[in-house]
Amino acid sequence: MAARKKTKPDTAFVYVVAGKDAALVSARCEELIDELVDASERTTGLFDADPAAVSISDVLDELRTLPFLTSRRVVVLKTAEGFVSQNREALEHYFDDPCATGVLVLTVGTWNKSTRLAKKLPKIGTLIEVKAPKQSELPARLVQYAHDAHDKRLSRPAAELLVEINGDELAQLYGEVDKLALYAEKEKTIAESHVEALIGHNRVFGAFEVIDAVTDGNVGQAVTRLRNMFAEDKSAEYTVVGAFAYHLRQLFGAKALLDKGMRPFDIFKQAGIWHRKEQLLAQARRMELEQIASCLEQLGQVDYAIKTGRTTARVAMEKMVLRLASG
Repeated sequence: MAARKKTKPDTAFVYVVAGKDAALVSARCEELIDELVDASERTTGLFDADPAAVSISDVLDELRTLPFLTSRRVVVLKTAEGFVSQNREALEHYFDDPCATGVLVLTVGTWNKSTRLAKKLPKIGTLIEVKAPKQSELPARLVQYAHDAHDKRLSRPAAELLVEINGDELAQLYGEVDKLALYAEKEKTIAESHVEALIGHNRVFGAFEVIDAVTDGNVGQAVTRLRNMFAEDKSAEYTVVGAFAYHLRQLFGAKALLDKGMRPFDIFKQAGIWHRKEQLLAQARRMELEQIASCLEQLGQVDYAIKTGRTTARVAMEKMVLRLASG
């Protein structure tokens, strides 16, 4: 997780955690709660309420209740846009005179800084804006997270492979790092081989089997194997493009080295091929370099169409596989 300055609970009476990515906002809110309330004090020091099921009077009463065996009383309302809109005037009054022993935490998708309520916040609280990192920043974030959360070194190539296979959902990527940390528990470094063996196995090898059927000219088997990928892995909607991209890049690298007359052992080593070596080399022999490059180009178009909402991953990938097989 990226390093950041600690908040100052003793000087803020209200925290607003805002961001469009609900998973990231929720994760940041949990971190904030950890900073504000010790685990041993949560029974008496934390009130985590459903904003749709609690009244403004209940919230204010909780904030004004003297803390018992804790230094402060923390009240948390997640996804509180509706609550804020319905109780804006009462919240404005509270922002004018917050309770010295109460801390209010609100999470929202958006926070309009032009409202009277928002303009009062800086005097008594803190706005924490949560933004999803750019894709180019994700590997570095994962490396930092592995170090902070698990005291492990995640190699840069392994982090890049994680992003390639899993996509750009940061919360999901953190979860994959958690799995890897357990898998490589006795080792200091999480390497590419760990990612391939644990996380990439079903996804990358599923793509491998689809392309294997395509290069054999077996259209029915290729489509069946693709559909199995979606049926067996709920996250395939988000990871299938990365899985195919990873395999096709390996295939491209192997084919380029094969055309240069390099020996298989050296190809595997230089192209970083760890699994199903002979089968991948057989695929490379059945395809031309231009064909593999064309596949990668089509995959880029598919990725763009999916991300812009023009199609779904399932439909787009099946059309692509049919084109490749017929071609």
